[in-house]
Parts: sequence; C-alpha cells; structure tokens
Amino acid sequence: MSEILPGRRRQLILERVRAAGAAKVADLAQEFGVSDMTVRRDLNRLVKDGELNKVHGGAELQSGSSADEPGFQSKSQLQLPEKAAIATAAAKLVEPGMSVSLTSGTTTFALARALRQVPRITVVTNSPRIADLLQDAPVEGQTVLLTGGMRTVSDALVGPLATASIASLHVDRCFMGVHGFSIEDGLSTPNMMEVDVNRLFLEHSNNNVLLADHSKFGTKGLYRIAELDAIDTLITDDGLSLADVDAISEHIHDLRLEKA
Repeated sequence: MSEILPGRRRQLILERVRAAGAAKVADLAQEFGVSDMTVRRDLNRLVKDGELNKVHGGAELQSGSSADEPGFQSKSQLQLPEKAAIATAAAKLVEPGMSVSLTSGTTTFALARALRQVPRITVVTNSPRIADLLQDAPVEGQTVLLTGGMRTVSDALVGPLATASIASLHVDRCFMGVHGFSIEDGLSTPNMMEVDVNRLFLEHSNNNVLLADHSKFGTKGLYRIAELDAIDTLITDDGLSLADVDAISEHIHDLRLEKA
C-alpha cells in the first residue's frame, strides 16, 4: 500500500470505526501498513477531536454523537417489530401504476420487501440493496431505477451522479428513512453527502412520507435535510409519548401510529 498522509489516514480510520462501531489497533495497523504506535497516535488525535472514545486495544464511537453513522448491518438489527409494522402500513399507500422513490435505509428496505408483491410500479432508489431486492420481484411490470453515485457508510449512493439522476425525475410519492428527526432540527443525517440527495428526493415528489420508528424522534444528526413541514405523512409506531405526538402533529398533520 502506498503511503497515506496522516490526515487522510485518520479520516479513513474514522470511517472504519463508524461502519463497524469499533476497531482494534492491531487490525488498523495491518490494514494501513503502519505501526501500532502510529495508529495509537491517530486514535489519540481523534479522541482529542471528540470523534471517538478510546477503549482497551482500540477505539469506539462516542455514544449519541451527531456524527455517529452506524453501518447498514448494525442498524438492520434494531427495532425490527416497529420497522415491520411501519413497512406494512406504508405499502398500503402504493398502488399499481404509481411511481415511488425510496431513500436508502433499513426501514425503507423493509418497505421494499413488501413492495415485491405490488405489480406495475416504478421505484427510484439510491440503495443498491433495495434495487437488488426488487429486481426479481414475483410480479409483472415492476421497473427499478437505481441512481449512480458513490456509497456511504449507510450504503446510500450519493454525489453528482445521484443528484443528477433524481433531478431528472418526478414521482408520485417519496418514502424517506432518516437517521433522526426532531421539532427543532427537522430531518437530519450524520452524513454531509446524503443531504443534497435526500433534499432532491423530497423536492421531486408529489407527496412525502417519512418512515421512522419512535427511537428516531429526538435523535439529531450533524446535517439538516429539511424541516418537518416538508413531510406530508409520518408513519411511526406507538412508542411515542402523547406529548411527542402532540408536538409532531403541529408540523405533520397526517401522523400514523402503528402497533409494533
């Protein structure tokens, strides 16, 4: 491996830890072809910058960090009953002949699984996993359009190719999954590259549906995608408190609580 400048190496180390949740010094040293001491210096710098927590033999993400971006695999194990209930309800909003967009995410992936049974729909997505899931759907007439772009930690395609693809289309309904949402900060993500893509998904749709289980409420990513008012319908689960329901309803008038 050619020598990597320290700043770039630290960024790559941070990406590895964000994807896996933690990393060991020995594994990082082997991957980047440097000494354990060099990796420890890099980790110390990242800890000092507030990016990571140091643990014995390595480092892990800071709990609750706005820049914390777990990988698809780790997120896919969370809130499974809630995601299933949300996906079932969302699928009822899709009828044959419709065009829909699905952003990348584990809840939208659950929706895509339900949409395999809906014929004659066009699905636009920036998720390779969703595109793969739908490509052999057991119904007639499904069309799947996958944007180009480069993959993020959460397995979304982003960048100029993705934005150009979305900007050229307009769909009946957008289904969006998010890292978090709140009254103050709206929809948010820890990944700067996903902001423009997700904003375009919302802008190039007649109707916007947010799919987010109750644990996402109050979670704030580093970058804002849009205000809550950009959403027409929120499909979530019944884990929200009455106070939270009242607060959200001031911004999203069609709020659907599904029993997990």
